[in-house]
Amino acid sequence: MRKIILFCSQGMSTSLLVNKMKKAAEEEGYQCQIEAYNLASLSQKAPGADIILLGPQIRFQEKKIKGQYPEKIVMVIDMTMYGRMDGKGVLDSAKKLLGD
Repeated sequence: MRKIILFCSQGMSTSLLVNKMKKAAEEEGYQCQIEAYNLASLSQKAPGADIILLGPQIRFQEKKIKGQYPEKIVMVIDMTMYGRMDGKGVLDSAKKLLGD
C-alpha cells in the first residue's frame, strides 16, 4: 500500500484535496493511504511517505525538501489541479511518478 503525504502552509487546503484524492482512489480500487499536514510536520511525517506532494504555495521549498529526503519522490502539485481541487488528476500524477 502506497503512502502519499501532502504538505502545505497550514494543512487546511490540502485536506480538502485529500478527500477528493481518497474518493478517486476508492473508485479505481487503488490501495493507498493519503494524508495532509502542515509544513511544520515535515520531519515527523515525511520519512514514512512513498511520495511527498507540496501545495503550490510552498513550491519554493521543493529544492530544500528534495535535499533533505533524496530517497523520496517530491512533487509540487500543479497549480491548476490544486485550484480546481482535482483529486483524480493529482492522484494520477502521483501514481505516474510512483510507477503505478
